[in-house]
Amino acid sequence: MKRIDCLGDICPIPILNLQKELESIHNGNEVTLVTDHSCTLQSVNDFCAMHNLKYTADEVISGVWEIIITN
Repeated sequence: MKRIDCLGDICPIPILNLQKELESIHNGNEVTLVTDHSCTLQSVNDFCAMHNLKYTADEVISGVWEIIITN
């Protein structure tokens, strides 16, 4: 599983980093994106809808989310 650390990054950086892993996700790999920017949740939702992907999000500590993206 690939882990993308986007702590401190604001949009669109997390989505640009996720875009780089799109082929890997479509090949069945999971990607975990870690962010502390709440707007990223909506951006990931939109990205996943556009690319027919699934995701789960968990606020692991206050203000920090782990988002797991799968095919």
